[in-house]
Amino acid sequence: MSALTTFRRPTLPLFSLALLGLLATSCKEDSNVTPDAPDTITFTQSALYPEGVQYDATNNRFLVSSQTRGTVGQVKDDGTYSAFAEDAQLVSTIGMHVDDARNRVLVAVSDPGYNTARTTEATRRKLAAVAIFNRDTGQRIAYVNLGALRPNAAGHFANDIAVDGQGNAYVTDSFAPIIYKIDAQGTPTVFLENAQLGAPAGSFGLNGIVYHPDGYLLVAKSDEGALFKVPLNNPASFAKVTTSVNLRGADGLLLYNNTTLQAVANNQSTVYRLTSSDNWTSTTSTGTFTTPAVYPTTLARRGSDTYVLYSHLNALQANQQPPVSDFTIQEVDF
Repeated sequence: MSALTTFRRPTLPLFSLALLGLLATSCKEDSNVTPDAPDTITFTQSALYPEGVQYDATNNRFLVSSQTRGTVGQVKDDGTYSAFAEDAQLVSTIGMHVDDARNRVLVAVSDPGYNTARTTEATRRKLAAVAIFNRDTGQRIAYVNLGALRPNAAGHFANDIAVDGQGNAYVTDSFAPIIYKIDAQGTPTVFLENAQLGAPAGSFGLNGIVYHPDGYLLVAKSDEGALFKVPLNNPASFAKVTTSVNLRGADGLLLYNNTTLQAVANNQSTVYRLTSSDNWTSTTSTGTFTTPAVYPTTLARRGSDTYVLYSHLNALQANQQPPVSDFTIQEVDF
């Protein structure tokens, strides 16, 4: 071959170039696809015993409470657990509410006696408070002592939280017949107090609570298996929602839309789908989801999906040894 001989690169056919372009475009598009949310998320934290769960869509994580630790945790889809907020005043964390409009997380704080490092005679079964954290940083914004409004009550247990459109928070007390209100400036008051909302000593009364945009609260009462409607403009006119559904053990609530409420009955291992056609004067069940015997407690909304927390609080109450290590956030399928 002479020194003047030259080599030419082979030319790709036009259809090959087009195919390569399509493949490159497809790969670029696939890289931007958000993976489907998992049906089941299991995380490992020995003896954590979470009761509350919320989904923080901004930060793509679930938040979980703990009856045994002074912390609020965060759980990723792959089951990775880490601390979201830790504070010396957190004894046991119970129900939670992610208030996206105000970039905050509200956490009910109580003392059932299971956090051996922090429970005291002064607070055991007598603590009702709410801690408020920045949703993005986990820094504490406020701590509100609700039990101090009724210091002579036989007991206190802040359980669950709802927030209305103006930023007012409403908190149930399971050991006193009280719903508290914390206004947007952090000032607490007794919103509703009535003996009809009480429970026998040692029993859980008021529990899950949600705000309905038509101007009222829907509140579960565990010992009675009842649901109450409480108007914001006249709470004393509260009324029991008529239903034939057995809601005994009612725990967390989730208002899926204006006419559909989802409710966990922990001791029934059941999530109920309730609907109403008369503005929650009455309700009927239009579906159920049965869980294993894992003491389901609360619900979280993620897009159009609902997830329920398998708390295993029955094992904690029975002092099971070794303690439960694996906890589950499970999608609900009615």
